[in-house]
Amino acid sequence: MSAKSVMKAVKESGISIVAITDHNSLSNCSAYEYHAQQNGIKFIYGVEIQTIEEIHIIALFNKKKEAMNFDKELYQALLPVNNKPDYFGDQVIIDADENIVKFEERALINSVKWSLEETVQILRQMDTFIFPAHIDADTFSIIGQLGFIPPEIEFDALGVSAKCDLQSFLDSHSYLQGKTFLRNSDAHYLDQIGSGYTRFLMQEPTLSEIGFACQKNGARKAVIE
Repeated sequence: MSAKSVMKAVKESGISIVAITDHNSLSNCSAYEYHAQQNGIKFIYGVEIQTIEEIHIIALFNKKKEAMNFDKELYQALLPVNNKPDYFGDQVIIDADENIVKFEERALINSVKWSLEETVQILRQMDTFIFPAHIDADTFSIIGQLGFIPPEIEFDALGVSAKCDLQSFLDSHSYLQGKTFLRNSDAHYLDQIGSGYTRFLMQEPTLSEIGFACQKNGARKAVIE
């Protein structure tokens, strides 16, 4: 899953906009951004945050500087547990040439100390797009952990897994009818890239326009197939 090989697979899959959302870290985003640009792909800084309830939340950022400042805040919120490389593997940080510049010692697989509500409140103070990941999954999803999506927490969309049968899912979760859904690959291996995606009808390839598409602003819309 090197930056170069990932962006090559993204391009071959016909994807024109991509977000890299590593678990509890944005440290490798700049390296992936470089290789996205080399392939003519619009890159969005993102992260998958695991809240104290073990819920996965995706945060996408309009501004690189804001994203990297948040990364520092997120790191401080991680539980103080070290990684076990022999079990979980090395956590490497790379540069644009794919040289390893650092081995992250803090275990990124754990939760942060923020609750779901706190996480969303912190992110709403920035120019972000927020959605719960793979809500149809049994584990690490908002429905899997809580049993429902709290109506008082506002998300920009709802994420479903690549294999989700959306109609069947809505049949058993009818209160979500009318919501905007995004399908993503959530790829952990190269052959999973492009397995799930969303088509956006919008004026330009920006995160702001993705937000407008999810709001069905004008002729804009988000479509999953």
